[in-house]
Amino acid sequence: MLYFAYGSNMSSVRLRARVPSAVARGIAGLPGHRLVFHKTGRLDGTAKCDAMETGNPCDRVFGVLFEIDPQHRPLLDHAEGLGSGYEHKIVTVQMDNSRYEAFTYYATITDASLRPLHWYRQHVLHGALEYGLPPEYIEAIRRVESIPDQDAARQESELALYR
Repeated sequence: MLYFAYGSNMSSVRLRARVPSAVARGIAGLPGHRLVFHKTGRLDGTAKCDAMETGNPCDRVFGVLFEIDPQHRPLLDHAEGLGSGYEHKIVTVQMDNSRYEAFTYYATITDASLRPLHWYRQHVLHGALEYGLPPEYIEAIRRVESIPDQDAARQESELALYR
């Protein structure tokens, strides 16, 4: 099955830690959506990513199209907190002049005043750099204001994936 990752799961290291069968198929774009950090994190209450539907054809969320084993989808649903701030939806993404249907997650609980933790933004940046998303898109992610995690052990654990 095809999964469109646009946030922290773009990082192949992070996604494969959650879903071992994930295989990247390439960079894809989701038109009519905008990347925002406003989803309320269920565990820490800080901002997570959302591909917010705008309906504006000029808006586009970039991400990575992954193929995952259908039996591993519950692992990803659990990691994403399906039913607790994220739900599924089927989207049509564009990749290499072709269109593909994939599932993704969208935020149901949001708060525009929230900021992501430094390590969360770093996961998103890592994936964007890993797959070579457009430079202006990467720069926009870099400019997202983030905050330090008061739980130093959690931050260390999250970033240990990249060592």
